[in-house]
Amino acid sequence: MESIDEQIGLIERGTVDLISREDLVAKLKRSRETGVPLRVKAGFDPTAPDLHLGHTVLIQKLKHFQDLGHQVLFLIGDFTGMIGDPTGKSETRKPLTRADVARNAETYKQQIFKILDPRKTEVVFNSSWLNGLTSEDFIKLASHLTVARMLEREDFKVRFENQRPISIHEFLYPLIQGYDSVALKADVEIGGTDQRFNLLMGRDLQRVWGQEPQVVLTMPLLEGLDGVNKMSKSLGNYIGITEPAHDIYGKVLSVSDELMFRYYELLSDLSAAEIEQLKADMGTGRLHPKAVKQRLARELAGRFHGAEAAAKAEENFERVFSQHALPEEIPEKAIRADGEIALPRLLVEAGLAASTSEARRLISQNAVTVDGEKVTDADRTLPARGELLLKVGKRRFCRARFG
Repeated sequence: MESIDEQIGLIERGTVDLISREDLVAKLKRSRETGVPLRVKAGFDPTAPDLHLGHTVLIQKLKHFQDLGHQVLFLIGDFTGMIGDPTGKSETRKPLTRADVARNAETYKQQIFKILDPRKTEVVFNSSWLNGLTSEDFIKLASHLTVARMLEREDFKVRFENQRPISIHEFLYPLIQGYDSVALKADVEIGGTDQRFNLLMGRDLQRVWGQEPQVVLTMPLLEGLDGVNKMSKSLGNYIGITEPAHDIYGKVLSVSDELMFRYYELLSDLSAAEIEQLKADMGTGRLHPKAVKQRLARELAGRFHGAEAAAKAEENFERVFSQHALPEEIPEKAIRADGEIALPRLLVEAGLAASTSEARRLISQNAVTVDGEKVTDADRTLPARGELLLKVGKRRFCRARFG
């Protein structure tokens, strides 16, 4: 195990809040003396079937704790997912069904071990203890929080002042998240900056239950490819970890030079010293910004698909963008249609758009070509015969074959 100062240095990397540093030092010292690893918790509500790089900011910090010898509690909020996290929402969030939660949770378990060590990870579901609470238990839990305290939360405060509805069940969410820390006896909890109130609730409830309060670490919300908004699938500015290696590689290369080192700090396995050296070499002109970005693109594509796939993605990228050639391998899709097919529907069937509305947006943004011809008419129909070479953006190709 590293020295306390070395552990603190790695743990603090990229963090926004550390509440409190003194508590963390004390816990690390005790862990070092007893040989008992800290229990480090992070919760994820399975609201969607796939994770993107923004989610992995927390997972990467969990990995830092694992690298230091501590135990990770990867909490899947299958119970809280059916409430709907109100954090940052201007209106009541639609809860998920039990089937939605179960399906999404299964994909999470498959994805997280691309980063975390399964031997040092305990995957837990909060329904395990929350389903057992009686109505009396919930009333007692609710008695530990006042409405005034709840309205200290900025999102609730804004909604209340603007006379937007706040459902009573939304007040239960931070209480339940806090109770998860009690049930797990967490030493540390990690979350995004938007989770600060909920994480501190865990400290409060642990005191009520006679436990030592957990240390709270908050991590920044990763900006998406637009460099402005939080990475989000709904905004289309995300890099999904289940995307093909060439998509991950190409999207990372599209990140601005200013944002690149933020990605390095929050996502890379390179040490802080190595990242500083890259900054210095780029500043002196020893390294071109593209070369620095390529290193990050290879690392992230390799993390989720392996080094060989990352190398092939880089080779393919150079072929398409430097030599203006077609990719070596273009996915093919058999499409069934009679006579003609609307271009938005074709893009969806080919897997190049998630919905016809997204397809129409891509067409209006001049991002779609058919057989090398740029198409800007979202109402365009095409003959459904033979084959068509489809391209979306700079990196995504598909050969549609009609039969």
